[in-house]
Amino acid sequence: MKNSLRSLTLPALVSLALVAAPAWAQQATPATPPAAQKLPTTTPPGAQDHGQKHADAVEQRIADLHAQLKITDQQAKPWDTFAQTMRDNARKADQAFRERAQKLSTMTAEDAMKSYADLTETHADNMKKLSSAFSDLYDALSPAQKQIADAMYRNPGGGKGASPHKGGKASKAAPAGASSSAHS
Repeated sequence: MKNSLRSLTLPALVSLALVAAPAWAQQATPATPPAAQKLPTTTPPGAQDHGQKHADAVEQRIADLHAQLKITDQQAKPWDTFAQTMRDNARKADQAFRERAQKLSTMTAEDAMKSYADLTETHADNMKKLSSAFSDLYDALSPAQKQIADAMYRNPGGGKGASPHKGGKASKAAPAGASSSAHS
């Protein structure tokens, strides 16, 4: 269980980093004092594009996992639950990051720290949901499918720095691992 949780954590953290990058990039010191800055009234244009790109990446990841695990019709119910959890997690993470990004320019350091703690908590909650859904799916897998899944989660990057979360390809011996979201 400990190794299984550890192997799920790395892909999840990589996913969090990918989703969080735009929000972290916006944490740079503003050129004008917060009081002089105009409050954002809409979602920044880049955030909408990022959200759609992330949703597309999640859908691609779901399709890749379905193919790699060779999901059967008999496994459709736990698979659908797992896939929907991935979608829900990604949506929740995107929403949380978007909300934080909109408020970040007016946050105090204390508020920024608290909002980051909230993001981390959202990510942890998402991982718990994903882990539970994956456990149900894993129970429905055949021994051969479990071997594939085990290899995927033991070496999610496939070695040599190729990260499936950044569009890299994993080796045949260790297919790419799943993320939450991941993001979530």
